[in-house]
Amino acid sequence: MIDYAFLQSLDFSVAWTYLPVLLAGLLTNILLTGIGFLCGGVFVGTMLAVANLSTSRLVRWPALAFVEFWRSTPLLVQAIWVHFAVPGLTGFSTTPFQSASIALIFNVAAYCSEIVRGGILGVGKGQFEAARALGMHTYATWRTVILPQAIRLMLGPLIGTIISIFKATAILSVLAINDLLRTTSRLSNFTFQPVEIYTTAALLAFVVGAAISLAGYYAESSLKERAAYGR
Repeated sequence: MIDYAFLQSLDFSVAWTYLPVLLAGLLTNILLTGIGFLCGGVFVGTMLAVANLSTSRLVRWPALAFVEFWRSTPLLVQAIWVHFAVPGLTGFSTTPFQSASIALIFNVAAYCSEIVRGGILGVGKGQFEAARALGMHTYATWRTVILPQAIRLMLGPLIGTIISIFKATAILSVLAINDLLRTTSRLSNFTFQPVEIYTTAALLAFVVGAAISLAGYYAESSLKERAAYGR
């Protein structure tokens, strides 16, 4: 049975009082998500995907080893290692936020490289051959023929990855970053109202996740519409 007395005892005014602090923590998670996806998923991930498609073993094998290492180890361990071990080995220290960003970039790059590689491989070889038969240069082939089709194949998995990145940023609070989870934990201990604080934090995270999903839905619809009209 539902304990209605417990529900009536909840006071969410405390969450409203500390909402700016929670939003500041949420902004940190959003910033880390953007850094992880743009730098790791788009930039480094694409380079790794191209390297993994190379016919040269000297290029392909190091890229494959990098991907397997960062995919097969926990993000928590990676973040701690980057923040505490790398400075001891190299003499270069980083702030908690910088360490978290580096670990997240490499972790995301490993996962997104496989999505990018799969998207490129999903475009039939006949597309390359047809473009070559028409006398198209390599750059034009990739820009107008291959990438538009590959992006449509990659978009769905990439949207799911962005949401996963956003949720994974909570793990990085172990480095004492003032993100949503750490802020929520501190407010919960300060106010002694964990249900209200954590519920509000969950709702804020849900709003961000839903916004990412909605943006992905409109992006997919736009790409399908453009493909239908041959643009």
